[in-house]
Amino acid sequence: MKKIRFTETQIVAILKEADAGMKVADICRKHGIFDATYYNWKSKYGGMEASDLKRMKELEAELSHYKRMHAELARENDAMR
Repeated sequence: MKKIRFTETQIVAILKEADAGMKVADICRKHGIFDATYYNWKSKYGGMEASDLKRMKELEAELSHYKRMHAELARENDAMR
């Protein structure tokens, strides 16, 4: 099965459909996702707006960049010893 990637705005829109009163099963069928995917998104992104979600993704990318930088510097430091 092909993996579908949803954008931040699409995820927020899907979560807001459930807040508006649609059944979760109907939402999942409409968008082609599993119930588990919906509930994972809800636990991770519930209550966020699209701008909040975008900022969180940017911060995660920045954090991973810093982690890679730290690992590289630690490796160089060990090599110098």
